[in-house]
Amino acid sequence: MTRVAVGCTDYTELVQRIRRYAVAGEIAFPTRFRPKRADELIGGKLHFIVRHMLVGRVEILRFQDRSDGRVDIVCKARLERVHPQPKRAHQGWRYLSEGDAPAGVDDDSGIADLPPELYRELAALSLI
Repeated sequence: MTRVAVGCTDYTELVQRIRRYAVAGEIAFPTRFRPKRADELIGGKLHFIVRHMLVGRVEILRFQDRSDGRVDIVCKARLERVHPQPKRAHQGWRYLSEGDAPAGVDDDSGIADLPPELYRELAALSLI
């Protein structure tokens, strides 16, 4: 799934936001409706869009009904950085196929630390 990190200007701010709202190693993201494919999303990832780029993801643990009729997407409060990938902003959440999901950053190349605009230009030139 993808979700826009409204108000975040970069990956660092998203990390701080998740730390600030985490409780017992979990964080809940409210949504109006339970996804139709909720059962198959458990154990999957919720990817975040910051400034039109997918930048990070958290693992989805469960979907929990709230007393106000909304649903919480409960995730591990551990943000995993991914190789930035262009993605248009949208309202709410969207499904992301496994083949379209960006790879996690598990190297020390520094590519993921590039500013989104520079990353976008280098990717357009097929340099990364």
